[in-house]
Amino acid sequence: MAAPNKIRIGFISAGGGTGPHFEGFRALIPPDVEFDFEGLGLDRESQYVAEARLQATIRAVQTVEQRGCHGIVVSGAPAEVLNPDLQQRVEAAVEVPVATAMTSSVAALKSFGARRVLLMTPFDAATNQKIRAHLDARSIEGVSPSTAFGAIDEATRLTPEEVHAFAQASFEAAGAVDAVYFQGAVLDPLEIMDRLESEFACPVVASNPAMLWFILNKLGRTYHIDGCGRLLREWPTAA
Repeated sequence: MAAPNKIRIGFISAGGGTGPHFEGFRALIPPDVEFDFEGLGLDRESQYVAEARLQATIRAVQTVEQRGCHGIVVSGAPAEVLNPDLQQRVEAAVEVPVATAMTSSVAALKSFGARRVLLMTPFDAATNQKIRAHLDARSIEGVSPSTAFGAIDEATRLTPEEVHAFAQASFEAAGAVDAVYFQGAVLDPLEIMDRLESEFACPVVASNPAMLWFILNKLGRTYHIDGCGRLLREWPTAA
């Protein structure tokens, strides 16, 4: 069956796509792609309960599928940390292609042949360790900065220049890496990704652009989007 001219993508996130970090992401969406944002309806405490998060996510993906979405992305590393089989569980609940944050990012890192990456997140040390374990299980070594955030809200207050300084110091301390991986959109690198790639001489992958790339690849679409790093500009085929 031929793909429709206009593609509709469901975007599942804890907050339903709200927050200043989504403004830059919306600017990347091609004109023939429409995003349908859906929240989970959970209070802050329930977001970190595995079964509550899973069931709310399944309800949300089924809701956007019923609204006519051709594909669905599920954001949030905490969702996959709580439920490591999230990609498979969501795929079983709907009939359209699905892309989760870490599945998409791993695919992007592998498309660049990355084996050792600098992991940049707004999360605490325990969550970072679980993300590194997720990477390790997929033959990618993750290196985290020595300083972790105490609360995710801390990262929302950083300016692009402060994110750049944090990434630069972390890159210098990490030793040789093949790529930099930003997971967690509130630590927002979108405005400085081209600059970071130029300075670090390696790819920079961020979870929201990675999900955009991965789900559209699954739907047979190819784009070349400037201003947000090599992944969207070069648009490699997902393995």
